[in-house]
Amino acid sequence: MRTSIACQVLVQASLLTIASSSPAPTAFARDNVAPPNPVITASPVERHPSPVVGRNILSDVDSDVDSVLSGLGSDVPSWVASGVPNFFQGFPTGDAVVSSLGLDSSELAAVPTNVLNIDPYANWTSSGWNVRFHGNVYKQPNTSVSDLNKLADVFLVNTSISDLPESQQDQARNLTAEIYVVQQPHVAVNTIHLEPAPSQGSSGQPGGGGSSNTTGGTQDITLPYNTTVEGDFDTFVPIHSNGLTAGNETSAIQRLNTHVEGATIGNSTAYLVPPTGLTIVSDIDDILRVTKIYEPKQGLLNSFARPFTPWENMPDIYRNWSTSLPNMHFHYLTTTPEQITRNYMQFIYANYPGGSFDTRPLNFSDVSATLSIRKFLLQKVFETFPERKFILIADTSNSDVMRDYPEMATEFPGQVQCIFLRNTSATDPGDKFPYNTSGFKNLKQSMYMFFLHPDDLTNLDIANGQCYNQSIAQNLTFGYQGLPHGLGDKPTAVNGSANHTGVASGLSTGGSAGVQSLMALVAALSTAAFMFL
Repeated sequence: MRTSIACQVLVQASLLTIASSSPAPTAFARDNVAPPNPVITASPVERHPSPVVGRNILSDVDSDVDSVLSGLGSDVPSWVASGVPNFFQGFPTGDAVVSSLGLDSSELAAVPTNVLNIDPYANWTSSGWNVRFHGNVYKQPNTSVSDLNKLADVFLVNTSISDLPESQQDQARNLTAEIYVVQQPHVAVNTIHLEPAPSQGSSGQPGGGGSSNTTGGTQDITLPYNTTVEGDFDTFVPIHSNGLTAGNETSAIQRLNTHVEGATIGNSTAYLVPPTGLTIVSDIDDILRVTKIYEPKQGLLNSFARPFTPWENMPDIYRNWSTSLPNMHFHYLTTTPEQITRNYMQFIYANYPGGSFDTRPLNFSDVSATLSIRKFLLQKVFETFPERKFILIADTSNSDVMRDYPEMATEFPGQVQCIFLRNTSATDPGDKFPYNTSGFKNLKQSMYMFFLHPDDLTNLDIANGQCYNQSIAQNLTFGYQGLPHGLGDKPTAVNGSANHTGVASGLSTGGSAGVQSLMALVAALSTAAFMFL
């Protein structure tokens, strides 16, 4: 019989440490600022970002319900209220990995150095192209299969790796090995070699829209800074054109292969993005692939063991955009921990148009930091391309998306072209998390849409800002929605339509039935949460 959950908790506690909360590295570039520390041109809009808050599902509930929850005390962890699954928190780093694997210094020294070189974007300034290199330098110990099985079982709560099919066992071991790596702090990133990337052809996966053949750009560069204490690097570096087309003379995306020399792994593709045009910023979980992040056990298995599976026919939608909207820049932004980014990038390469990537670096480690990282990365890409227009795509299960996306339209006026949000609670009964639509109250309906299926995104004039399919009723309450058992206010219909999308329930503010329903919800979430504490 496998170890009890309580024992697993003790094992996990002994193995995992929280990453350092040191400030994120400066990684901006702008005109007329010399390297090695360029910064980007500030937005003309003065911004005062709101403090990061969790998903407080009780903010509109009366004191009776507040007292019910306060009586539960620590049985309701913070990640339940925030909507961020705990299995994406607290991965081991540095010395914790060395200790848990029983490594000595000589063994670690003999392990080759690897580099997670995340696909970067580059912007054009009066001084030329500036590439945002970012990633992590680490060593991956040679861990035995038996040890990987034991470590994988820590994450596979309520199941064991031995109970999985062989292919899923292999994936669980591979991902566990990616988690148990030793980051290399305060080391120089070796020379990065750049050369033009060939066209990805007409297979439906062109690199960032269009199939421009890049010429020029071959060179070697060195990053100006050492890695952080977590082994991360993130900085813009000016590069020589060496035959590249100037950004103000083309609308096409140019691509450069990049490789960190001296690393056994360290390849990526840099996307050189002109100042004007359209950029899609897309989440991945539950919008491009089936994750069910709102169901802890299913989300865990889909992330650690099962093959990544596209959500319905979403690849067709992206493929169509890639070919019908020339020179589209695709940027994939996920708050998945940095250690498992490669799985996500490989999934994108196999199913979606190529594009630049953002992920959660190691100095964003806990729930509160996770809820701020998306906004941090969104602001960075918006400020790097102040003349481009953005299409933001995600789903309703993320509280930070529901807050941050409409805020971007206010903080960066004229830059948000469309906001598309999959309503997961309307299509998947396993999504019990409420979501707050209040941020959309003052936005024009033509610029956003809550949708059910990928085909809802067809026949839209995205290039001209027509982002709403009028056959898909919205019915927003501009408050909390998505609670089960009919708990909530009646929706405000859009265009007099029926509740087609299932965006139906705002959060009720009174009544014993409402209290009882909320108590049942909290009890269910608390049971699920305990598995991951």
